[in-house]
Amino acid sequence: MADATQIRKVHDIITKDPAIKYVVPSAPGKRFPEDFKVTDMLYRCYDKCVKGENSDADFTAIEERFNAIIRELGLQLSLEDEYTVIRKAFKIKLGRDFAASRGEYLSGKILSAYLGYPFIDAADVIFFDKNGCFDSERTDEVLSAKLKAMEHAVVPGFYGSMPNDTIKTFSRGGSDITGSIVARAARADMYENWTDVSGFLMADPRIIKNPKTIPHITYHELRELSYMGATVLHEDAIFPVRMEGIPINIRNTNAPSDPGTTILAEMPANDPVEVITGIAGKKGFAVVTIDKDMMNQELGFGRRILWAFEKNGISFEHLPSGIDTMSVIVSESALENKKTALLADIIALTNPDHIHVEYGIALIAVVGRGMVQTKGTASKIFTAIYENDVNIRMIDQGSSELNIIIGVKSEDFEKAMNAIYNAFVVA
Repeated sequence: MADATQIRKVHDIITKDPAIKYVVPSAPGKRFPEDFKVTDMLYRCYDKCVKGENSDADFTAIEERFNAIIRELGLQLSLEDEYTVIRKAFKIKLGRDFAASRGEYLSGKILSAYLGYPFIDAADVIFFDKNGCFDSERTDEVLSAKLKAMEHAVVPGFYGSMPNDTIKTFSRGGSDITGSIVARAARADMYENWTDVSGFLMADPRIIKNPKTIPHITYHELRELSYMGATVLHEDAIFPVRMEGIPINIRNTNAPSDPGTTILAEMPANDPVEVITGIAGKKGFAVVTIDKDMMNQELGFGRRILWAFEKNGISFEHLPSGIDTMSVIVSESALENKKTALLADIIALTNPDHIHVEYGIALIAVVGRGMVQTKGTASKIFTAIYENDVNIRMIDQGSSELNIIIGVKSEDFEKAMNAIYNAFVVA
């Protein structure tokens, strides 16, 4: 949706397939590497308004992005009234969520006019409760009724409304979530998520050269990979469609004939099972290790440690532990400005023999439904890492045996990723 050329591609994809009924557009992205996403432009413009700085040039640039698309598409459409409303809302500081949502809103207006489909403002059909949590049941009830009365519609992604009628957005990339919400409300046969890649790759192409595309993946596997940094699809986008058993098909707008990746609740019985489905990981973790003799005999010891993290507003990622040792893995950013208070609370609550914080840890998740029935998977992972002279700092395996997570030093991250991929895919 970055420019008119991309929107023409979207138009062709939609109009050539009569099965496509409802469309959820995102805001215009980058047209070239040095360009800016419209959402970022809106944030910057709004922040200037909040600071009392002159934002006229910034808003004019935003208007021109949309006006250029309208001109190039040859549409008889004016968004001047919408621009006026948005400018006034910025001046009275209506909120950053409102500001960010206008990219999808205006993009939806253009696509609606270009397709000749009715426009449904997401604020009228997607709802959050008073605590800012997505209200799935109210949304499904209202949106389902709305869609039943329409053969086609355009619903802008990324936002909805609060009980007081203010705009609330999902996290960045939230148009994926809106698409899933619309698919559920429509009781769709398939939720197609069109992006700029031909499906879900087995590994990050910035780390692994030409990784294979995953043809089929389960919701569980996708969730694990998304959580560990695989970002083709927003990690929360699976929940609405999962409730209805609706498959997701990730497709490439620039290569519409590519089959992409299909995400299913369960694989067909005759589907060939690979040992691993994908590898994902990210840097920026720290390990807080607490040592105390006989800690296993102290009732509530683990609870007191976790209470210290909760008290300081720090969420944990993993808890690899031994009989006299407990480690808590957290993001380094979560510890920022909180380390001293956290350690003081842990000491006061547990009186440990020793406590240590290690920074610079990267986590790698090896995910696959085939691992549960394949002997020697863990051995193969550890051997590949050992043979590439990488030291493993942590091992954790989920109870479902769907994934194995290892921790390595950040400087060994890329080497370890390549070692695992080569052992299972290239070998």
